[in-house]
Amino acid sequence: MLGPPSTVTEPVRPADGPLTARAAVQAAEAELDAVLDARLRQARDVDPVYARDVAERVAAFVRRGGKRLRTAFAWCGWRAAGGAGDVTAVLRTGAALELLQACALVHDDVMDGSPLRRGAPAVHVDLAHAHLGAGMSGSADAFGASAAVLVGDLALAWADDLLTETALRSPYGERLHQEWQDMRGEMVAGQYRDLHAQATGASGVDEALSVATLKSALYTVERPLALGAVLGGADGPALDALRAAGRCAGLAFQLRDDLLGAFGDPAVTGKPADDDLRTRKLTCLLAVGLRRAEAAGDADAAAALAPGAGAGPDEVRRMRDALERTGARAVVEATIAELAAKSLRHFARTGAEPAVSLEFTALVERASGVVAGRTTGEAA
Repeated sequence: MLGPPSTVTEPVRPADGPLTARAAVQAAEAELDAVLDARLRQARDVDPVYARDVAERVAAFVRRGGKRLRTAFAWCGWRAAGGAGDVTAVLRTGAALELLQACALVHDDVMDGSPLRRGAPAVHVDLAHAHLGAGMSGSADAFGASAAVLVGDLALAWADDLLTETALRSPYGERLHQEWQDMRGEMVAGQYRDLHAQATGASGVDEALSVATLKSALYTVERPLALGAVLGGADGPALDALRAAGRCAGLAFQLRDDLLGAFGDPAVTGKPADDDLRTRKLTCLLAVGLRRAEAAGDADAAAALAPGAGAGPDEVRRMRDALERTGARAVVEATIAELAAKSLRHFARTGAEPAVSLEFTALVERASGVVAGRTTGEAA
């Protein structure tokens, strides 16, 4: 293990019941802060330059925010399972999920060439700027990309260390670790399928759904729910219902992200609004648009949405017009609403207390962007 256990103690439960999801996220963030402080001290003991350039960037990126959805879903999974056992294990699992998310985002930005994340320069861009500012030799872009890979690697190492420490102290440690292992494999598989689809010019809806499920839906909702539920001792039909609820909500989350990647406001999302279109990345939105254009004999829309080289500003505008004209945007919006509703129906089969069901409903609304008949656009 890299360091001593966190000094953060188990949070005091309010007199009228257990922590809410919001309070649990705040407690997990306090746990995460303690973990990051300990890891930074260790990094400085290893090497001051590495600590400054790599370790401190991991900590800064994680502390810069995000929805903390994975932590909240892990908490809901634990509460749906009855909320028995060590609450600190759930909080530390949530903290590990946030570190894993940092790894995924940093690496994804490198692979996609995205310049912005959470309202600030992406890590590889920030490192390239640091290279230029320090007057280093060689390519600033190559340095930034290479160093960002290490930043993501370190976030993953810290996530694994924290989850392993938690599993070793839990009576459900073996099951917890197995869920974690499966999730990591799915993430890599989804990221590779994304790269593979880009390289092969894939355009089918089924392939887009496979990528979306592996790359995002499973590790955003289904696996966090299962991780929390396992720590509560869940098994059998209740765990199956949580997995089904999580898969639907996770896919709704990814479809919303697809829409934000084409039509979102960067001031709200904290990232560019045209990355997916500019790179002609395979998403369910583009795949549905191309299929509908071909079925309607709309040659202009089909040409605009077909796989190919990167798109410039004029082409991006034509792609947006095609997505509207073919009805693809409306189809995806309707699918998101349907998936969110299915998720809630699956969750109802867990037999969770009404208060937990209400919190899960609120989380699904945040993930899907569907709230009482309107939509929202938040940062992923």
